[in-house]
Amino acid sequence: MLTAACVFAGLAALLHVYIFVIESLQFEKPSTLRTFGVSPEHAVHMKPWAYNQGFYNLFLAIGTGTGVGVLSANRDAGVALLCFGLGSMLAAALVLVTSDSSKARAAVVQGLFPALGLLCLLVWGLA
Repeated sequence: MLTAACVFAGLAALLHVYIFVIESLQFEKPSTLRTFGVSPEHAVHMKPWAYNQGFYNLFLAIGTGTGVGVLSANRDAGVALLCFGLGSMLAAALVLVTSDSSKARAAVVQGLFPALGLLCLLVWGLA
């Protein structure tokens, strides 16, 4: 189960790196604006917010990836980082859907891998 948790954590981290790229580096591209449902006129004002939000996602990805990376050298530290990173990602997905129910699909995309990773960690920890 710990291996499965690491796989889901890795997928969650990669997804959050992708979110960083589209929010912080490619926000004003037409395809990204369509993804977020933002007009070019609004994008000008939202760009600083998106830039900041993208880095938040990058930091979660780094923390989660670090948890996977240190797991073999220090299991307790690795599990703690995984729980924090995955838990924060899942919490952010819940905040997204509770703030705007039309974002349910995005919340599922954002929260599925972290939820599965946490579930695997829970099963592993109870075994």
